[in-house]
Amino acid sequence: MSTFSSLEEARKFFENDRFATENGITLDEIGDDWAKTSVTLTDRHRNAQGGIMGGVMFTLADLAFAAACNNVHSPSVAQQVSINFLSGTKSSRLFAHAQCIKDGRTSGVYQVKVTDDSGRGIALFTGVAFKKQQ
Repeated sequence: MSTFSSLEEARKFFENDRFATENGITLDEIGDDWAKTSVTLTDRHRNAQGGIMGGVMFTLADLAFAAACNNVHSPSVAQQVSINFLSGTKSSRLFAHAQCIKDGRTSGVYQVKVTDDSGRGIALFTGVAFKKQQ
């Protein structure tokens, strides 16, 4: 059973995730144990060398992770995360797709794949969500 009854309800909940939203990251889709986010890249997302900041990819993946795990069990918080940067991008958009791999009693494990608009793998994020008891 999903926490959010609709994509609009999930978007309303995560609009207070100000760092992500103020940097142009949007929650695009949500399902029972998955979520998708995206961002259109601009100069504000670039580092001193002209590449995309690692923090952009991390935040994109983190919002997808948060939406997916909180849709499985709310409230959930990140217990441990890691990210591997796979490739740079020359594209104008990035996408993150979070998927629940293991839904345990007190925690869940999620994998988030970050790709660009050509489908190229840009980063791989793994997160463990702790299910807070209400």
